[in-house]
Amino acid sequence: MKLRRSSRLVDMTGFLLQHPHQIIPLSYFSERYESAKSSISEDLTIIKENFESQGVGKLQTLAGAAGGVSYLPCMSCSEARILLGDLKEQMTNPDRLLPGGYLYMTDILGRPDVVNAIGRLIASVYAEDKVDTIMTMETKGIPLAYAVASQCNVPVIVVRRSSKVTEGSTVSINYISGSSKRIQTMVLPRRSLKERAHVLIVDDFMKAGGTMKGMMNLTKEFGATVAGMAVFVEKKDEQPKLVDHYISLLKLSIIEQEDRLFMEDGNVMEVVRNMKPPKEQA
Repeated sequence: MKLRRSSRLVDMTGFLLQHPHQIIPLSYFSERYESAKSSISEDLTIIKENFESQGVGKLQTLAGAAGGVSYLPCMSCSEARILLGDLKEQMTNPDRLLPGGYLYMTDILGRPDVVNAIGRLIASVYAEDKVDTIMTMETKGIPLAYAVASQCNVPVIVVRRSSKVTEGSTVSINYISGSSKRIQTMVLPRRSLKERAHVLIVDDFMKAGGTMKGMMNLTKEFGATVAGMAVFVEKKDEQPKLVDHYISLLKLSIIEQEDRLFMEDGNVMEVVRNMKPPKEQA
């Protein structure tokens, strides 16, 4: 379809936003808009500058016969700070404190705008890493996992407490809950995860890290690799976590005698501040 440049820019922008982490050849846009590749390159330069100035993403150019352009979702440091500030304000209500030191977050994780923003922030951190699959534990982490997966353009696999007949043969492991020290079971269908896959583990809440460590061990049973771990809220504790090298968006402290909650930024802000622009690939 032959479009004016203004219309072409709008359509290209929408197309790139809907196809993150996918290499789009220049020839595809050239044929789509019946325009010369030189014109398409100029359009992409405009979109690239706009994305980066607005902090909504980056365009990575890949040269060569199999090259093209790829959109990498990202979130600017200022936007991340505003997002975390809003979340901290919403989540410090004492009524959110549940027995056992858990936090009620269903209302927040049920809002598409909030969950998608959180997903984009997590995806920003791992934009330069190879991620094939998002893994999460049932059930509250599922919306968050899908939000991250939509930004990474990869599938989601859900680890469950018990097997289902509709999922075929499964692999199950026992793990020790970090908080209760109880032995629990997690299950994953054999056909859900390929060998040598790069897995990003995502969860909504972490106390001691037992569930995260269990998913790490389950990943190894499939011969896959953990590309990273991300959690929405971690509970601040004097005891070390059972896992390392994870990112958290928020950190929760509880004064139980006063039923008071304190929220502070997790380590994600340190990562966002240190992120570098993507390299042009030859």
